Amino acid sequence: MSTPLPLLPTSLVGSYAQPDWLIDRAKLAGRFPPRVRARELWRVEPAYLEQAQDDATILAIRAQEEAGLDIVTDGEMRRESYSNHFATALDGIDIDNPGTALDRSGHPNPVPRIVGPIERPRPIEVGDLAFLRSHTDRTVKMTVPGPFTMSQQAQNDFYPDAEAAAMAYAAAVNAEIKDLHAAGADIVQIDEPYMQARPEPARAYGLAALNRALEGVTGTTAVHICFGYAAIIHERPEGYSFLPELAGCPAAQVSIETAQSRLDLGVLRDLSEKTIILGVIDLSDHEVETPELVADRVRRAFAHTTPDKITIATDCGMKYLPRTSAEGKMRSMAEAARILRAEL
Repeated sequence: MSTPLPLLPTSLVGSYAQPDWLIDRAKLAGRFPPRVRARELWRVEPAYLEQAQDDATILAIRAQEEAGLDIVTDGEMRRESYSNHFATALDGIDIDNPGTALDRSGHPNPVPRIVGPIERPRPIEVGDLAFLRSHTDRTVKMTVPGPFTMSQQAQNDFYPDAEAAAMAYAAAVNAEIKDLHAAGADIVQIDEPYMQARPEPARAYGLAALNRALEGVTGTTAVHICFGYAAIIHERPEGYSFLPELAGCPAAQVSIETAQSRLDLGVLRDLSEKTIILGVIDLSDHEVETPELVADRVRRAFAHTTPDKITIATDCGMKYLPRTSAEGKMRSMAEAARILRAEL
C-alpha cells in the first residue's frame, strides 16, 4: 500500500537521467527523440540489457526516495524515448520499414509506419510497473504516450485519415491504462506534448482521442502537455496554445511547465477543477536552483489555485540532464515543499 501523500507532494514528470554506463548520452543528446527503435543508443549487450535496465531502475527509484520525492516513477530507464517504447510494441506497425513525419521543430524523422489495424497485443508497461511497485512503498506513477501525439509521430498508410489513426491509438492506450491501474499504479499520466505543438488538429480530433483513451478509467489520471525537451527545443513561447481545452477532459490532473517559459499562471483559472502538476524546475539550465527559488515559483500559483490542488514537479522529463544536476534539482524541489508546508 502506498504512503499517503502530504500537502504539495513532489514528483518527476516521468523520466530521470539514465546512467552513462546504460545509454550513450552523447548519441542521445545529438539527435531528436527516436520514434522507431534506436538500439544503437544502449551501451549494454542485448543479453544483459534487461538486467542493466533493472539495476538502473532501482538506482532511479532510490535517487527519488533519497531526494525526498513523494511520488516515484521508474525513471523511464527502459525507454529510448518517452513514446517509442509503447508505440513500437503495437500491432499494425511496420518498424523495419519506417515512414517519415515532421517532428515538432519541423524536421523530418523516421517514424513507425501504420500498415494495419493498430492493436495492443499484450500489456506493454505492466511488467515495468510491477518492478517499480516491488521496490518502493511510495505513491507510484507510470506514463504512457498519448494517442494524438503517437498519431502525429507516425506515417499513416492504412487508416482513411489521421483522426481514425488517433482513435485507434486511443483504444490501445485505454486498455493499457486500465491494466496499469489494475496492477497497482496510483497515477497514470498520458504524455500529449503534440497538443501544444499542433493545436488546430488537437482541437479537431485530439481531444476526442484523449477522451476515448480515458473512457471508463476509474483510477487517477494525468495529462502532461509541454513545449518539448529543453535540450532539443530551445525557444519557449510565453503561453500555451492548447490548455483551457483540457478543463473538460476526464483526467483529474494536468501537468504544465512554468519555470522555463515563465508562464503567466493566470491560465490556471481555466483549470480550476484540476489538480495542477506544476513544473517549477528549469531543465534548460544544469545549475541547481535554490529551494527558496523553487518555493517562489510555487507561490506564484497560489493566487490562481489552492495549495491542495498542486503537485510540485519538474517542467518536463529529466532524461537529458546530468545525474548530479538532476539529483540536486530533486532535492531542491523536496526542500521547497518542506518550506511551503511549514508556511501553510
